[in-house]
Amino acid sequence: MRPDSAGSPAGFGTGRVVLSSSDIQRALRRIAHEIVEHNRGVDDLVVLGIPARGAVLAQRLAEALHQVEGTQVPVGTLDVTMYRDDLRRNPVRTAAATTIPADGVDDKVVVLVDDVLYSGRTVRAALDALGDLGRPRAVRLAVLVDRGHRELPIRADHVGKNLPTSKAERVYVRLNEFDGVEDEVRISAGADATNTEPTNTQPTNTEPTNTEPTNTEPTNTEPTNTDGKTADTTDGGAR
Repeated sequence: MRPDSAGSPAGFGTGRVVLSSSDIQRALRRIAHEIVEHNRGVDDLVVLGIPARGAVLAQRLAEALHQVEGTQVPVGTLDVTMYRDDLRRNPVRTAAATTIPADGVDDKVVVLVDDVLYSGRTVRAALDALGDLGRPRAVRLAVLVDRGHRELPIRADHVGKNLPTSKAERVYVRLNEFDGVEDEVRISAGADATNTEPTNTQPTNTEPTNTEPTNTEPTNTEPTNTDGKTADTTDGGAR
């Protein structure tokens, strides 16, 4: 599972919804218009999605471009599994298919599509994978969500939603074609977001308080003279 998006079913249904199904549809339509405006049409355009959910979004984006321009845009997928820089730490991975349109990517304007942009490492891997397939004239990046916390100098050209997050939070993307549920994007606190350190249970100081007895010496009980006057005993006798 890529760190850029949380795909664990355990997180589904938790947190708050930041993009509904209609929000996602509007975001893709807006991105399509941005691409057409920037590219002055769809000539020489190729859309490649990064599996898994990026591939779904690429198909939707190609359909949106067709609705805007009335022209079919070549679309494919670009698997980056073998180009990831953390492959040695997690060597067991399932590679997805890479499908490139018949005309290839040479001298084309390639739009890479992914669901969540996070550290930027997945996009770096995609650029390496793309370089092995040909030499595009330009490469642009479209993402549904940009959650920040970049670790590489990579920036998206087209963003559905900028979503400020903490590193402890998780972003969950669900798309009907892949997940079999209604489209939505949620954000929730990760397991490490809650401080699980125990509170200070160190016992308080239980040393006994000073229980030494107070001075119990009797007060002066010198007898008085029979005439009612107190005897002066400071010099050992009466004056």
